[in-house]
Amino acid sequence: MARDLAVRSSRTSIAVILSLQQAAGAAGDFAKASKAASTRRAYQADAADFANWCRQHAVQPLPASVDTVAAYLAALAAAGLKASTITRRCAGIGYLHQIAGVQPPTGSEAIKAVLAGIRRTIGSSVTKKAPATAETIGTIIAAIPTDLRGLRDRALLLVGFAGALRRSELVALDVSDLQESMEGFIIRIRRSKTDQEGVGDFVSIPYGSRLRPIRALKDWLEAAGITKGPVFRPIRRGGKIVESEALADRSVANILKAHAEAVGLDPAAFSGHSLRSGFVTSALQAGADVLRVMDVTRHRQINTLKVYDRRAKAFRQHAGEAFL
Repeated sequence: MARDLAVRSSRTSIAVILSLQQAAGAAGDFAKASKAASTRRAYQADAADFANWCRQHAVQPLPASVDTVAAYLAALAAAGLKASTITRRCAGIGYLHQIAGVQPPTGSEAIKAVLAGIRRTIGSSVTKKAPATAETIGTIIAAIPTDLRGLRDRALLLVGFAGALRRSELVALDVSDLQESMEGFIIRIRRSKTDQEGVGDFVSIPYGSRLRPIRALKDWLEAAGITKGPVFRPIRRGGKIVESEALADRSVANILKAHAEAVGLDPAAFSGHSLRSGFVTSALQAGADVLRVMDVTRHRQINTLKVYDRRAKAFRQHAGEAFL
């Protein structure tokens, strides 16, 4: 009797331990999911660089000491890395310490002081890519071929521009996210950079009379025979469309750069963000109200758009217009 109770107690203890281990594993998965996949990839690459540096200097990467992290950040600055890159690598080190359940050394006042010193010494300005304005997009799409790949690329660029979409939002579009109305398409955004919990939002894209983004989208879907699943998909050699697979987000920049170069523009001047910034710039140049622009971009802070607004209207009613 006593032996049976002991066996049952042992089995219960083992079951509880396994249950706790599974719960801990699930908690770890949820913790990792708190960051976007692209952010996690960047942090993993940063952690790998930090670990390699630690091996070279015979110091421990996890948990890392404040002195170790400070020395690493100083080494990055000496190597000529940008302040923004150094700041991100520091954030990656801190995030991976958190996931491992270890107190991050990156939150210390000493590390904050080192980062502030690096920004003050080498500057923290960001090199911005050129916006793909309505004029630029018009020039680019006019030269795109009308084959299957060309139809996809034209639709991708126009929808990304007209919806001021982030590249991750653009490639994540599913046919079920498209709803046609009398004026155009209502496009559901299931998840975005500022909506990691997946509450969802939408953006409206009118039919248009010049660039006509909805016409381009319909032409692509019809030619590709796409009625469900990802809207934008890879195309293999020979024109074969990859079924049920969405384009990678990095493809947006590559496609824009390739077509920009084809019309004589510098591909290095553009990035995946150029479509979104191009819409904002074009809208403000055309005199659109900032709040109406925010309806499309879904920016939460008006200050974010003030930089665009100032550049778009840089020479409008210039203070020196009367005497320069």
